[in-house]
Amino acid sequence: MNKVIVELSWDINRCGSEFDLDISAFLCNEHGIVKEKEDFVFYNNLSNNSKSVIYIGDNRTGEGNKEQIKIDFSRMPENIKRIAITVTIFNAKERSQNFGKISNAYVRFIDETTDNELLKYDLSEGFSSETAIVICEIYNYNGDWNFKDVGCGHEGGLSALCRSFGLLVG
Repeated sequence: MNKVIVELSWDINRCGSEFDLDISAFLCNEHGIVKEKEDFVFYNNLSNNSKSVIYIGDNRTGEGNKEQIKIDFSRMPENIKRIAITVTIFNAKERSQNFGKISNAYVRFIDETTDNELLKYDLSEGFSSETAIVICEIYNYNGDWNFKDVGCGHEGGLSALCRSFGLLVG
């Protein structure tokens, strides 16, 4: 498996407010730190320098197309040892939103070559007050890329996640 699509999907909220979920990838060194700002791939930085991780489409309502990140492991720089896949709610605090209020949200991993679903994470279960979730880590072990379920919820949104991966935010 050389190429994976990480896909985020959720339903439009019927309670009167829209939820804007965002998928992100933190490309980390062996210590779990993002050393270059270009190694944080999200809606404001659509790819890293090697184009091994590419962000596709910012869906702001859950309707229509899904958000995706494409990962090409054959192009991954050698200094990247772990990729943390995260999902956050944009402006969650200002909108009084959390994952407990979202319907049918999930992240799935698809083998791009075969279009087979490899993994699927349900975000509606067990994340009642969180505004950010580290879904998993994809890590390099002896030259092979492996998946590790993390499922760790955070409050504080994207800025809290950035700080936890060593990025300074304004």
